[in-house]
Amino acid sequence: MSDHEDAPEPQDSRAIPVKPGVALDRRAIEESFVRASGPGGQNVNKVATAVQLRWDSRADALVPPPVRTRMQRLAGSRLTAEGVVVITAERFRSQERNREDALARLVDLARRAAVVPKPRRKTKPTKASQRRRMDSKTKRGTTKALRGKPRLD
Repeated sequence: MSDHEDAPEPQDSRAIPVKPGVALDRRAIEESFVRASGPGGQNVNKVATAVQLRWDSRADALVPPPVRTRMQRLAGSRLTAEGVVVITAERFRSQERNREDALARLVDLARRAAVVPKPRRKTKPTKASQRRRMDSKTKRGTTKALRGKPRLD
């Protein structure tokens, strides 16, 4: 036996782990660099420090379909008609920190989408709660009726 057999298997370098059973495929992520607005001094007009990260949900086979659907719903206006999630990061002055920020935001989106929502169970109000509600409405109506001008009967 060699020492290499005891070592754990290396993870797929294409996968970005999110949760057990959920990972993002690096090949479905595309980064482009654009000029950022905001701080940067003279550098801001010369260097493209902002990162526009594009994740193609249809091309990512590592994300299970229910998680993909929830990610698209959570993405909201960041989702294009073609199913691409666009995240723009320009919080920092350096390109590298903006890349890390954009990727962290995508992973956070995937992590929130990986949580299976608890199904809602229909419930009916109890008879006692209905009675309390109707009693409070009656009392409130009586109070308001007493505020008016006295009627001559």
